[in-house]
Amino acid sequence: MELDVLTEAIDRLVGTDPSGCAGAESVVELQRQLARLEAFATRAVAAFDTSGGWVPDGAYSASAWIATRCRLPQRHARRLVRRARHLSDLPACERAWSEGEITAAHVDAVASVRTDRTAEALSRDEAFLVGQATELRFSHFNQALRYWGQLADPDGTESSEERRRDRRDAYLVAGFGGLWVGRLTLDPISGAIVAGELGRIEQELFEADRAEATERLGREPAPSELSRTPGQRRADALVEMATRSKACPKGARRPGPLFSVLVDYETLSGRICELADGTVLSPGSLLRWLERADIERAVFGPDGRVEVGATARFFTGATRRALELRDRECAHPYCERRAEACQADHVHEYSKGGPTIQDNGRILCGFHNRLRNQRPPPDEAR
Repeated sequence: MELDVLTEAIDRLVGTDPSGCAGAESVVELQRQLARLEAFATRAVAAFDTSGGWVPDGAYSASAWIATRCRLPQRHARRLVRRARHLSDLPACERAWSEGEITAAHVDAVASVRTDRTAEALSRDEAFLVGQATELRFSHFNQALRYWGQLADPDGTESSEERRRDRRDAYLVAGFGGLWVGRLTLDPISGAIVAGELGRIEQELFEADRAEATERLGREPAPSELSRTPGQRRADALVEMATRSKACPKGARRPGPLFSVLVDYETLSGRICELADGTVLSPGSLLRWLERADIERAVFGPDGRVEVGATARFFTGATRRALELRDRECAHPYCERRAEACQADHVHEYSKGGPTIQDNGRILCGFHNRLRNQRPPPDEAR
């Protein structure tokens, strides 16, 4: 029986020293074969679901049977059966998954954009999307998929954005022992505003904690030696946000979000409408913010250069802003840190005559910028 052969092969593999498969190519190959096995197992679940093999045991669904017999969380079992049912509508995904070119996460992502309104377009474009899945980092593929969904069903995308905004909710109540407990759910733009300011104040508190610990210890402190944990700093930052809000003079100008309008970017690189953290938005979701937002115009030239125009919000260092808008994240291929949290780096070192101009600049996070300056340096990202 095929399963006996598989079991014997796995027994032989797990009986060996894992360090023998610790090479880069081995790690990739193991993940590829794991994806193929998962694809086959999912097809088997689809057949099991269709056959009704779970009925004789009195289970009310295939997912309930799998959750019980395989000792899986109900949510996991339901997702497994749902994925199995989608495969019949996603033949290109099924083939690529069976060959180990994509994973279950890719299949779920494609299935999530399949609706009655997009089914025909997806049937036409599925092979193209699978091709993107085999070439792009997953986060970038997910962005491309969301843009595809906008183009395939613009009206449905706007309705979905409205439903997402309608889910906003917040509560903060006094709990046991006088502690306050709460929860926060915000739409992407509102969430980015709150998270951005909370993160900015948290960074202020972190710098203060590090300075205090450095003075106390006489050396650079380890994270565990700081006076507050990250969670405590976030809590204190939230209190500081409220304190600063209360101290704000009546009638003071309220800061608005900054929207960067990328002119001719679509011609060069395709449609873009997303937050700095990569969250894809529908154009309609921006409308309610336009009256209170600052607008920045960035013109992408045919040579890839970016000219940043004047805005209601003053920017020091237009060259850096151009690099942020052009690169949008750390240039290292193994990093996704967003540009605003990174450093501007010279491609050709300044100390060796490299000019401080856009053509000689790139965005690197602190870690990869420091890594680049090690001797001998690692392979360049670009």
